[in-house]
Amino acid sequence: MLAAVFQKPGQMEIMEVETPTIGPDEVLVKIGANTICGTDVRIFRGEKTKGIPLPAILGHEVAGHVHEVGRNVRGYEVGAPVAMAPVIACHRCFYCQNGMENICPNQKIVGYDVKGGLSEYMRVPADAVAAGNLFVAQNDIPSEFLALAEPLACCVNGHHRSRIRLNSTVLIMGSGPIGLFHLQLSLLAGARTVIVSEPSASRRAAATAFGAHITVDPTSEDLAAVVFDATEGLGIDTVIICIGIPSLVNNALNLARQGGCINLFAGLAAKGWAEIEANLIHYKELEVTGTANSRRADYQTALRLIETGRIKVEAMVTDRFPLRSAHEALDKAASGEGIKIAIMP
Repeated sequence: MLAAVFQKPGQMEIMEVETPTIGPDEVLVKIGANTICGTDVRIFRGEKTKGIPLPAILGHEVAGHVHEVGRNVRGYEVGAPVAMAPVIACHRCFYCQNGMENICPNQKIVGYDVKGGLSEYMRVPADAVAAGNLFVAQNDIPSEFLALAEPLACCVNGHHRSRIRLNSTVLIMGSGPIGLFHLQLSLLAGARTVIVSEPSASRRAAATAFGAHITVDPTSEDLAAVVFDATEGLGIDTVIICIGIPSLVNNALNLARQGGCINLFAGLAAKGWAEIEANLIHYKELEVTGTANSRRADYQTALRLIETGRIKVEAMVTDRFPLRSAHEALDKAASGEGIKIAIMP
């Protein structure tokens, strides 16, 4: 089969590799699409190296169709449309036993520890099959849309931690794919006002198209003035940081109302250090939360939201590349142009 094999930072080779053979408890998926995550770009650039064995087949936003089913496997039929939750947890540790499988210290992740979706076929290991990480879609919608269940699942996890409810005011920092998902989830939850802060004009336009009430260019407008005008001086109920710029953390603390919530959804650049005025957390009684990965329950919720059309994904996939052009697809994703980039074998 053809695969895009990551050799080292900046080097990816399109090459023929052996098509995986499956055991009696495994499933072989024919990849329909793998959408590109910002983490894939960071790995390709060499900004993230921990836990990435080389050479590797990246890709964790995966969907396709069942190609072969192991003789002991039940619940999957050849040809069925499927999408893969990439966090394969141990289900035995403290975190797994307490509803936090997304941060299981023993987890394996598709595209890192397990060969991922930048290939024509992907083997789903027995532990992932047994745990139900491979979801059968209820509708055979295009694979590039089903693949977006993975980033949406992470946003569902973050949404649960962001206290957004009816009549909330929300500030979303960053209007890439993650920001647009959080925008839609906020609107579904009944938020009264959603403000999106984004320097890119095209991405601000996308936020408006997806329903943002107010968009702001923080490089030329006074974001604080906009926020306090929209909230009658109170400040924002929930701020979600969707881009990894350390200085945004303290900005978020200042823009949140007393008792408000700040969710650090994006991983921060470099070592992740951010200088903050910690007294803002103390005196304003702020709640600061983080979000990492997603649980299988989050993934199922995301998949159903996409299938039912409650979350709009069609306009988010702006570019499609064949597998032989995986390098160009990563470059396109890194450029910030477009919204979501799909590689389709």
